Amino acid sequence: MSAWSAKRFWKQATASACDGGFTVTLDGRAVKTPAKAPLVVPTLAMAEAIALEWDAQSGVIKPDTMPVTRAANSALDKVAPQFAEVAGLLAAYGETDLLCYRATAPQELIDRQAQGWDPVLAWAAQEYAAPLLVTAGVVHITQPEASTRALSQALHQLDPFRLAAAHDLIAISGSLVLALAVLRKNLTAAQAWQLSRIDEAWQNELWGVDEEAARLESYKQEALFAAERFFGLCG
Repeated sequence: MSAWSAKRFWKQATASACDGGFTVTLDGRAVKTPAKAPLVVPTLAMAEAIALEWDAQSGVIKPDTMPVTRAANSALDKVAPQFAEVAGLLAAYGETDLLCYRATAPQELIDRQAQGWDPVLAWAAQEYAAPLLVTAGVVHITQPEASTRALSQALHQLDPFRLAAAHDLIAISGSLVLALAVLRKNLTAAQAWQLSRIDEAWQNELWGVDEEAARLESYKQEALFAAERFFGLCG
């Protein structure tokens, strides 16, 4: 995508089949990634979504309004060339998963975390044979090696496009387990968002909402939902 900072120069963006998958052309000119690689995606639905984002541009191109395009670029330019490294970094979240570190007080917050997080951990234990230990406080606990290995394998089995989606789900939620639950459709992204923000919701109830923090949270929430959508477009 060499035209990120340019103004719109095309009349129509079109999705079409190509060698290796599907692509998008601008008045017949193939779109490329920022690294100048051919933009070849795995499904027509994804290519059509990208074409719609290009057609929606007016004046200067705004990447922030093109989440599918940006995710596809990331999959091709960043994830695919270093797949094992990216999968490994994301798998490490399972060793310090958000759901495993609980509040020490007050009891109401402890209960909220248990009510929200325990069922997801139980699902992961059954789905992946990956039970995880839970502790109160922030002192690190070592998770069972078999469990972290099983969760890691789940990530390594993804393709670069799906792993790109998983990246945002994991990084934004702080939980590998929540992300995998979304990928397996055990949870929606909206549900995962609420579960990942139990502590923040509690603080907001106590002290009120900080406007700047709320704007940042809104941006993260949109990115989480976009990641779920992108994963669905992978086929």
